Amino acid sequence: MKILLIQPPKAPLTLGGEDVFIYEPLALEYLAAALAPHHDVRILDMRLDHGLPQALQSFQPDIVGLTAYTVHVNVVRRLCEQIKTWNPQVLTVVGGHHATVMPEDFLSPTIDLVVIGEGVFTFRDVVERFEKRERFDSVAGIAFAKGNGICLTEPRPMPELDSFPLPARQLTAAYRAHYYSEWMKPLASMRTSKGCPFRCNFCALWKLTAGRYLRRSPEKVVEELATISEPYVFFADDESLVDAARMKSLAELIHAAGIRKRFFLYGRSDTIARHPDLLELWRSIGLERVFVGFEFFRDEDLAFIRKGSTAADNEKAARILTDLGIEVYASFIVRPEFKRQDFAAFPPYCRKLGLRFATFAVLTPLPGTDFYAEVKDRLITGNYDLFDFIHTLLPTALPTEQFYEELCVLYQRAVPLHKQLPMFAKFPLLDIPPLLAKNRRILKRMRTLHRDYDSPEGRHDKLMASSGADRF
Repeated sequence: MKILLIQPPKAPLTLGGEDVFIYEPLALEYLAAALAPHHDVRILDMRLDHGLPQALQSFQPDIVGLTAYTVHVNVVRRLCEQIKTWNPQVLTVVGGHHATVMPEDFLSPTIDLVVIGEGVFTFRDVVERFEKRERFDSVAGIAFAKGNGICLTEPRPMPELDSFPLPARQLTAAYRAHYYSEWMKPLASMRTSKGCPFRCNFCALWKLTAGRYLRRSPEKVVEELATISEPYVFFADDESLVDAARMKSLAELIHAAGIRKRFFLYGRSDTIARHPDLLELWRSIGLERVFVGFEFFRDEDLAFIRKGSTAADNEKAARILTDLGIEVYASFIVRPEFKRQDFAAFPPYCRKLGLRFATFAVLTPLPGTDFYAEVKDRLITGNYDLFDFIHTLLPTALPTEQFYEELCVLYQRAVPLHKQLPMFAKFPLLDIPPLLAKNRRILKRMRTLHRDYDSPEGRHDKLMASSGADRF
């Protein structure tokens, strides 16, 4: 069968995503790997290639699969409408994070099936049933419309990660030179684990694995690393460092295999603070950058989100990474309740940490999280296009226009210019002017975000985030 897998683009109002980075569509590459031996599979990355009509016409797929985070819900629904208009007989299947936490949001005449949970083997079963013209209700881990409601088949147990095939990266060959994060380009992505043992209230990732922290064997990770040609590798884990003994073993195996890459991974500040020797070992084999969710500068804010770490952990982790010469991708959160004095307290803290790079997201109640369940009745918008971690979804203490002005000022003041200069030195010289121009465009756009809530685009698609489970 001919199967087209689509990575959707962001919506016009959405800020972020491919505006600032593009990672390879690893989930689609896994799906393709399970199908490729027996089917003709192609991947269309619409963040880089908008040629859906041409792809449909030239490839003539029998099945189209799409993946979606919450921010992609409206985009994916519109893409499915376009696909069904082209050929109503095509089977349309949607999976991914949002499909797992709120499958009812994809119940639509133009979406045939929704895959819930890890989709590699589920989607393979769907393809086999479709090829044989068999019913889908015996496939575990899917949802579909039935009458005026939703039919959920029995859940599919989470497979062991070592059971997955290696991702079919050859299917993204045309795009691979364009996958990047800041200066790290071309950048490959790979998974070494899934899930998280912590219980942050703004995150649903730990729920997707029923609270388990799943690990690939270090030997399997090294086997896959040896197939990757890109110089930069991003570990697309929910949390990479939490199992220190496993990560030590993995580092030793990478060194023994003679693999030289420049690594980028996630690490909690408290994990880094407890295991400086582990970070030193990883630095010796090529760890260049660590994404650290510092989140806040006050312990009471960290406790509010159930982070499980402290401001002291943040300071110690930043010091360890800086002393080792590892770049810190510092991620912070701004609460909608913040007033001017709260915004003003952030830059001195960032400078205290000695940061050269910092990002600030607005605390976002995503569907599937405990935080969403607590505040969904207070949401000021239900338009999923705005669930981008920059548009506030909750009322702000400041007038919204002032809130975004403060956020822009925070971005401009958090890291002094003399600290940023060594980062710019990592980019090719010709890339620096476009980078500066892009940053200016993003800040200019950020200053206008308050207008989005009342714009025709902001009001379109009355798919209310709070209405999903209430409809059935």
